[in-house]
Amino acid sequence: MGDTATFLDTAFWITAGAILLLLVISGFFSGSETALTASSRGKLKAQADKGVPGAEKALHLTEDSERMIGAILLGNNLVNILAASLATALFTRLFGDSGVALATLIMTLLVLVFAEVLPKTYAISNPESAALRVAAPLRIVVAIFSPVVMVVRFIVRRVLALFGVTIDPESNILSVKDEIAGTLALGHSTGSVEKEHRDRLLGALDLSERTVEEIMRHRSQIEVVNADDPVEDIIAQCINSSHSRLPMYRGEQENIIGILYARDLVREMHRLVVEAGGTYDAIGALDVVKLARPPYFVPETTPLDEQMKEFLRLKRHFALVVDEYGALHGLITLEDILEEIVGEIEDEYDTTSAPEVETRPDGEVIVEGTMTIRDLNRSMDWSLPDEEAVTVAGLVIHEAQSIPDAGQVFSFYGCRFKVLEREGNRIVRLSIRNIDAARADD
Repeated sequence: MGDTATFLDTAFWITAGAILLLLVISGFFSGSETALTASSRGKLKAQADKGVPGAEKALHLTEDSERMIGAILLGNNLVNILAASLATALFTRLFGDSGVALATLIMTLLVLVFAEVLPKTYAISNPESAALRVAAPLRIVVAIFSPVVMVVRFIVRRVLALFGVTIDPESNILSVKDEIAGTLALGHSTGSVEKEHRDRLLGALDLSERTVEEIMRHRSQIEVVNADDPVEDIIAQCINSSHSRLPMYRGEQENIIGILYARDLVREMHRLVVEAGGTYDAIGALDVVKLARPPYFVPETTPLDEQMKEFLRLKRHFALVVDEYGALHGLITLEDILEEIVGEIEDEYDTTSAPEVETRPDGEVIVEGTMTIRDLNRSMDWSLPDEEAVTVAGLVIHEAQSIPDAGQVFSFYGCRFKVLEREGNRIVRLSIRNIDAARADD
């Protein structure tokens, strides 16, 4: 009788110890899953580059998340089922048939608290550090369970295929760019990221999505030099211009034959005057056509990031934009692209002009028609669409399906647009008000 009691006591403690050990292992699997899925691959990559122990292994595990999660879930279910089975056997031996219900209740509580909530809470609060700790042992687990996971993965995909669901293991649910943009938007909404910083980072991210046409200076706003004008007039125009590079045309303004650099012009003037013994009349022999540099043309559909690379590769800062028919459409500079990232860049040669956006105390916003929708959105923190038009005037014309007259009012995209000034077929100035704010004032 004493031997039986001793056997039961020993079996009890061994079983209880096994259950506790299985709960610890279950907690390890639960915490590992949360840590590795919640950790930032960017941070893990940065730590791996610094040689932090475990970072490279954690990064390698997250490369195949489906395989990793499959192994974790397999291991977690195995230990939970085994723990529940041992607990049921133990409590049945102690309490009879009622032990089944008691084992279910106690194991549910233990698994919930110690194998799920507790490890997941720790892992979600310290995802990267937790991922580094579990990476080494988890790689062994993944390697052991890999054959079973492959079979499970095959079965799952075949079942999903029956319902028309196709799983592409090479596709990312969320691209790196979208993830960064979403993080910046969330940081700005919570106040941890300033608007200026958000705009600069998003501007850099958006370069590949925007084309030269969207930010170029239209041909109607380009200052050009007539090659047939007297040399004195060309010199005066270049010296008085706020631009250091001026396109030169002959005949029609769209017939660009070269780009005249103010520095080249001054250098050649100095050479001629010095050789003539200081006589200014020597500049009459100046040939501005030969002095002009060859023009550099780019298509209007070129992405901004590609155009910036070309500027840097060719060591150029200035390009003329042509449309699909080869006609002059506008011009773009390296500074224009940089302004998409850092905002407006002004120097001592920039002319002082009225601001493109004027916000009045009553909430009314006065803008120039030539202002781009992107700049307006960045300035006012709005989200007007820019898929169909580049400028604010273009957006109004697109929505109105006509060129509106001064005084006409339109409402779309949550705003009320009023045309304040029109010159010919061009909308010069507009008034924009948020519809909700306008109703509140009325």
